[in-house]
Amino acid sequence: MQKILIIEDEDAIRRVLVKIIKNENNGYEVEEAENGLQGLELIQTHDYDLVLCDIKMPKMDGVEVLGKAQAIKPEIPFIMISGHGELETAVQTMRLGAFDYISKPPDLNRLLNAIRNALDRKKLLVENKILKKKVDKNYEMIGESKEILRIKEIIEKVAPTEARVLITGANGTGKELVAHWLHQKSSRSKNPMIEVNCAAIPSELIESELFGHVKGSFTGANRDRAGKFEAANGGTIFLDEVGDMSLSAQAKVLRALQENKISRVGSDKDIKVDVRVIAATNKNLEEEISKGRFREDLYHRLAVILIDVPSLNERKEDIPLLIEYFSDLIAGQQGNTKRKFSEGALELLKDYNWTGNIRELRNVVERLMILGGEVITEDDVRLFANK
Repeated sequence: MQKILIIEDEDAIRRVLVKIIKNENNGYEVEEAENGLQGLELIQTHDYDLVLCDIKMPKMDGVEVLGKAQAIKPEIPFIMISGHGELETAVQTMRLGAFDYISKPPDLNRLLNAIRNALDRKKLLVENKILKKKVDKNYEMIGESKEILRIKEIIEKVAPTEARVLITGANGTGKELVAHWLHQKSSRSKNPMIEVNCAAIPSELIESELFGHVKGSFTGANRDRAGKFEAANGGTIFLDEVGDMSLSAQAKVLRALQENKISRVGSDKDIKVDVRVIAATNKNLEEEISKGRFREDLYHRLAVILIDVPSLNERKEDIPLLIEYFSDLIAGQQGNTKRKFSEGALELLKDYNWTGNIRELRNVVERLMILGGEVITEDDVRLFANK
């Protein structure tokens, strides 16, 4: 159950807010504070998914509550409640980190949309925080080959900048690892990295997924919804398999890169976004351009820095290191003892043709750890590698 705190000194306004939120029937749990000082004490001792905070209050105003709350629990989104004549202050709180503001008396639809969007963003931030705890282990770039060392060197130079990066390479080579490293080593690492697999989303839904939509804009759009660009605001958006994106979506992405603005499907309202774009593809985009399937102007916007990830067959000297890494990782995930691979087994695995690249190697290592002996031998590899 999502918990919402309302900090408002006017009893009538507070009762209206509570009624509106509880009538939404989304199972929200609502708590109240009569002034800023009491509200801050509750924030310090309780966990909330969202705070609605009045600006002008006795004992401690909303601007001060916002500042102090961000210092102790920066992940909590704030929606500021502004009275007549407080609009300029409300806008200022947005610059200080508030998610949104609403005016008194609160408009029902405006308030509920703001609450839903703030809670959606909070959920994404929490998920991203959980992923970050795993990122060092799950997204390590393993290898000492000259190809991998070159990529690591490029990442060190490019990550701290705002330059857009296009990552190319065959399926299974680890393009997403490069994207995660670029984000983790950037100044945006404290903010979300939102991933979008453009190949996995139907073409008729990709624009809604990226840019959001307004209620009634198409069949099934029963409420306003923020898109991935808004969710990634202040952070990074990773457009995986960008070569599979529809031409109409490409046009909107181009505009977002040119103007730092997006508009939701069904709306003509511009929304400013501050997002770093990293893209990846297994396609030759220059060929796609010649066939009219990819916009040349978008390609040049995305490909400020090009990073080509080599196939596993091009870096076979890294295979023993990768096997060691996967063996350790899989043993930890499954609660098993780490298996040792004999020298003969390692040499045999190095000789194989890895058409599925690193993804295939990981699957083979897992299979051998399940079906092989205490020490994985050449015989185990011949029996179970399916090569």
